Amino acid sequence: MITDTQVERWLREDLGHHDVTNDVPGETTGRLVAKEAGVVAGLEAATAVFDYLDVDVTERLADGTEIDAGDEVLRVEGATREVLRGERVAVNLAGHASGIATRTHEAVQRARTESDDVYIAATRKTTPGLRGLEKRAVVAGGGDTHRLDLSHMVMVKDNHVAEMGLEGAIEHFQERTSFATKIDVEVEHVADTPRAAEAGADVVLLDNMTPAETRNAVEALADYEDVLAEASGGITLETVADYAATGVDVISMGALTHSAPSLDLSFRTGDEG
Repeated sequence: MITDTQVERWLREDLGHHDVTNDVPGETTGRLVAKEAGVVAGLEAATAVFDYLDVDVTERLADGTEIDAGDEVLRVEGATREVLRGERVAVNLAGHASGIATRTHEAVQRARTESDDVYIAATRKTTPGLRGLEKRAVVAGGGDTHRLDLSHMVMVKDNHVAEMGLEGAIEHFQERTSFATKIDVEVEHVADTPRAAEAGADVVLLDNMTPAETRNAVEALADYEDVLAEASGGITLETVADYAATGVDVISMGALTHSAPSLDLSFRTGDEG
């Protein structure tokens, strides 16, 4: 849910205290048009910006729609001044989100060449203030959000293990979490994979392992039917299929959010001619 407070912050950042640039009289229409192919997302946020400015959004594609260059993804009408005031913020949000959705869609498609079951998931490597937008964009591209914040799942990472030991860290969090809270345990060596499962991990995250090491770790989990295997750490579009072929249940990729280029979108006002 996009709040007025978020929209106000976005607009304040762009408009400043004395916006002369957009002081244009009259009424107009506006069209958000794709300049390249991809998967569109972030249109809820773009719509919220125009709604806040009392600009009517008359047409809009659904997030997750595959688009080609030249496709119109959103249309508005209203006071020219307000349409222009909302233009850049709306384009930035939609372009950023669409880039993430497009990157996610491509990762999913590449993984599907090796596995129909593996989840392609995001991480918490998101832009402060834009996590909701970015996580929704991942879903629009066919991916999984992973945990939305620290309350959704406990992740036992290397620093926890350094402080309490592997088994000690898992026991520590088991005593403090709800029965509904899963525990995801990060391991860096194949030999630690069954240790984590035996100690009570619901998910074992295979961190920065090669595809060959990942396959060996998955095999080491064969006797733990209820424990999921997650691959993570530096996985890219070029390597995601290799990891999908190892038999992991989840592939989490920070690159979906922190490295996706914006999709090139253009906003045009007035007559279409």
